[in-house]
Amino acid sequence: MRDGLQAYCRECASAYHQQRQLTKGLNVRPRVEVPEGHKYCRTCGEIKPHSEWTRNRSASDGLGTLCKACKAVKGRAQHLKRNYGLTEAERDAMVASQRGLCSICLDAPAVHVDHCHRTGRVRGVLCFNCNSAIGKLRDDPDVARRAATYLEGNSWKPTLVAPGVYQLPS
Repeated sequence: MRDGLQAYCRECASAYHQQRQLTKGLNVRPRVEVPEGHKYCRTCGEIKPHSEWTRNRSASDGLGTLCKACKAVKGRAQHLKRNYGLTEAERDAMVASQRGLCSICLDAPAVHVDHCHRTGRVRGVLCFNCNSAIGKLRDDPDVARRAATYLEGNSWKPTLVAPGVYQLPS
């Protein structure tokens, strides 16, 4: 209008707009009444206090579109897909095929996806310590063999090749 105000209040204009969208056959999100200091998460369908939301300065209310819990779940799924090309179901199937245990130590629960850094191929699911150890050994089988030889105590012992002839380890 000329005075800068709408002909209808905000609630009536919103209800009119929603009704028009429904008559056009478009999807309209239902309005959810929430108490002051709370927000409705459309992903999990729960009303949560503002402390359960991440900050987003560009949003009109200053809060993110997903609650912290939903954002964490979505972030894990995106991480698996982006870095390894796996879905959570595929990762869970790999863990089940390993009986839930690390393939190397057979002791700790398997929680970290292991992959070859050269090819990007997923090898399996390991515990944190074994996955870290393989990374520190630079994914090199020769280095791993030398480490195993060292642990067995044979790394600096000469090998008898012929009577009186010994070969020193290289």
